Order: sequence, then C-alpha cells, then structure tokens
Amino acid sequence: MKSFTQVEKWLLGSLAALSLLIAAHGPAAAADVSPDVLVKTTTQEVVAILKKDKDIQAGDTHKVYELVDAKVLPNFDFNHMTMLAVGKYWPRATPAQRQSLIQEFRTLLVRTYASSLTEFNNQTIEFKPFSMTPGATDVTVQTQVKQPGAQPIPIDYSMEKTSFGWKVYDVVIDGVSLVTNYRSSFGTEIRQSGIDGLIRTLASRNQQNTGHQPEKPGAGMDKKSHSTHK
Repeated sequence: MKSFTQVEKWLLGSLAALSLLIAAHGPAAAADVSPDVLVKTTTQEVVAILKKDKDIQAGDTHKVYELVDAKVLPNFDFNHMTMLAVGKYWPRATPAQRQSLIQEFRTLLVRTYASSLTEFNNQTIEFKPFSMTPGATDVTVQTQVKQPGAQPIPIDYSMEKTSFGWKVYDVVIDGVSLVTNYRSSFGTEIRQSGIDGLIRTLASRNQQNTGHQPEKPGAGMDKKSHSTHK
C-alpha cells in the first residue's frame, strides 16, 4: 500500500472540515444540495476559516477536535465506513463488537482529521467537472489539490445519498482509498489477534494519540498482538 504523506493527512483534515460546514447548514439544507455543489461551497468556506483562525494556525488541536467532535459525526456514514474497512470479517463480529469497532474507528478518524487541520498551508483546490444520472444514490466528486513546487494531488470523494442528504463514506487520495488502506491493516490485526484484538489496538491508539499528532492511516497496525485469537 502507498503511504500517506503529511500533505495527504491535511487533506483528510479538509474532509472533516467539509462535513463540519455541512453540519452548519443543517440536514434539511444539505439534503437539497447536489454533492458537487456541497463539496465546492463548503471546501471554499473551510479554506477561508483555516486562513483566518489564529488558534488553528497556532496548532490548537484541542479546539479543532471539539468542533469536529460536535459537527462531523452526524455527517459521515461511519457505519458504512467501518463495515468496508473491516471487510470480510464484518459478518463474524457480534453486534457488541460492531458497535465497539464503529466507535473506535470513528474516534481514530476524527482525531486524525482534527490534528490534520492545523497543517493547512497555501494549498488551492480545483474542482473537476461533475455529472450524475437522475436518481443516482452513489457518486464520486473529483477534486485536485495544488501546492507550490509539487505535483497536484487528486482527491475523489465517495458519497452516498441518504434520507438526511449526501454523506461521505470514503475518500481516495492520489489513488489510495482511505477505507482500503485501513482494510489491509485491520485484516492483519484480526488474523493475528481476532476482532477483540483489533478493538483493543484501536482503543490503545486512540488513548495514546490524545493530544498528539496522529499516525499515518494504517500505521502501527501490523505489529503482532499477543492477545488470544477469538
């Protein structure tokens, strides 16, 4: 798997900020907005906020985390994201294990997004032409991030239509799917330590990462656990 660069981690942060602004518009308004317009308008607002917010620029991840924690959760389909990340092992999980996986994965992503928001620095975002068939419920919104002295980074947002509007369930950065990247490391952990072992590993990482810069997605998940396989 490709690794996520520092810039790409910021892009994950931009996704969190995107949903923060979606929440600000409210579910009813979001339901009436097409996915491409939603991505474009909210991303532009996020960039403006990042340029003005002195606390975020100073690295106040706690402030960003509080905002993301309050606003991001209702606007991501974390159930769908976790199910895709766990992959073929999902049907083996009990209802209680599924809830724990969703909670820990959600916490991991939210903290990653919140910390990454502080890394914004002079990137510009280009929005690709978008079209969708009438009645479509699953679409991809393509964007490209440009930065001085480097190749543009393509980002594809996978979005699904729900009764509460469009929600993001995956993001593909420079050809690397967030969900697929985690699926590889999650699968390794489950084979070594079982589903409960994966839950413990995620919980441990979330506790260790509190107040610290996050690891790259999937990093640190391939170390062999000493837990009993279940």
